[in-house]
Amino acid sequence: MNMENPAATVAEDATEDFAALFEAQEAKTVRLQAGQKVTGTVIEITADAVLVDVGSKVDGVMDRKDILDAEGQEIVKAGDTLDAWVVAVKAHEIRLSRSASGSGVAALEDARDAGLPVDGRVTATCKGGFTVDVMGKRAFCPGSQMDIAQAEAESVVGRTLQFLITKVESYGRNIVVSRRALLERERRETLAKVLEEVHAGDVVEGRITRLAPFGAFMEIAPAVEGMIHISELSWARIARPEDAVSVGDTVQAKILSIAEDAKGNTRISLSCKQAAGDPWADVEGRLAAGSVVEGRVVRLTPFGAFVEVLPGVEGLVHISEMSWSKRVVKAEDVLHVNDVVSVKIKDISLEKRRISLSLRDAEGDPWAEVATTFPVGAVVTGEVESQSKFGVFVTLAPSITGLLPMGIIKTSKKADLTKLQKGDSVTLVIQNVDVAARRISLAPEGYEAPAAAPRREREDSSWKEHTSAGAGGMNIMANALQAALSRKSK
Repeated sequence: MNMENPAATVAEDATEDFAALFEAQEAKTVRLQAGQKVTGTVIEITADAVLVDVGSKVDGVMDRKDILDAEGQEIVKAGDTLDAWVVAVKAHEIRLSRSASGSGVAALEDARDAGLPVDGRVTATCKGGFTVDVMGKRAFCPGSQMDIAQAEAESVVGRTLQFLITKVESYGRNIVVSRRALLERERRETLAKVLEEVHAGDVVEGRITRLAPFGAFMEIAPAVEGMIHISELSWARIARPEDAVSVGDTVQAKILSIAEDAKGNTRISLSCKQAAGDPWADVEGRLAAGSVVEGRVVRLTPFGAFVEVLPGVEGLVHISEMSWSKRVVKAEDVLHVNDVVSVKIKDISLEKRRISLSLRDAEGDPWAEVATTFPVGAVVTGEVESQSKFGVFVTLAPSITGLLPMGIIKTSKKADLTKLQKGDSVTLVIQNVDVAARRISLAPEGYEAPAAAPRREREDSSWKEHTSAGAGGMNIMANALQAALSRKSK
């Protein structure tokens, strides 16, 4: 402070404060120009005008008829916000309009020059586009200029939309309009605001607007879309975008990148699955080895089938884990894509992100209780499964098959055994059970083995012949027998 002249010091401080306030006010002042779209707050509605605060030093003025609906009722009131276009900027006045209006070629040219949108009613389709009534005159809108995406005639004919006038020639006899140009202009303005607020890595919410073979488009702000590639729609394996989302769905997505392409267009890449999080993150708490779960077959391979047990979490059913009763050569002989099956979890490796599954273990080992269910000496009734030169195979229970050797048939006193056919019912006695080898030997009731050859040797011979013949449904049993015979020969 100037102690010799306090009044001068106060004046200097006041000048500095005023300058600071003026500078702050200037910083807040919006610079407007004709053709610019603005959002303002209605200050007052008079008999013939509407005053709007658009952030400038001068309030905007709009004709009252601009806020009237078809029945003459005001669609806004004081305090409401509305969107408008700047028609003209003068020292003491900013003229606003919700769209260009008037009639005559001059009004059309003014709207074209100022870049103001005009209301147009799409009346019909014509060669190459649409016929549009604008300010009392007929205009042409090329098909490619009706929308950013291709527009269906049924969706626009009969509607009143806003357009930009791109050409006025021959005293108004040749007028061309474009709705796409207006939408793209609005998109650029909105995009600029969006890019100030969001960045790669952010999670945004939006609406699915359209689908394509390669993915889905999501609107994250009016007229601003991002693309979700099909591989980023879901952690689950999907063949089509519509398997994951539908048009109109509201979803969350993570912004992967924001970049410009060679044409200068901004491309926003999104991911729904990354917004949802890694599905393997909570596998340990939801799945456990030894449990039986339900899943969907998502793909088949030469070595097995992949089953989705949680969204985005798949496990492998190896071909050797598909059946107890038969040797599976191709996975498609047992399973099909989209089948819903029960599988048992054999092993989980979180580090390798691998889950081993078993289809047959989920059903339970049919041989687990065989020794109890079919004890030696028990009389059983089964159905003939197949017949060959070395014996008759009889199904005793699902996946449980026993052999009535040909040697026993020939030495038996029951002649009807030689006439057995596939599907016949037959009553026999359990002679021997080998759970490890998964085989059961059968004989007719009252049968006594001759002393010429040990029973075990004759049974092994019959099973060995069955193995070499490759009878379906007995390969597991045959493989075990072959190993036993190999050990015996040594």
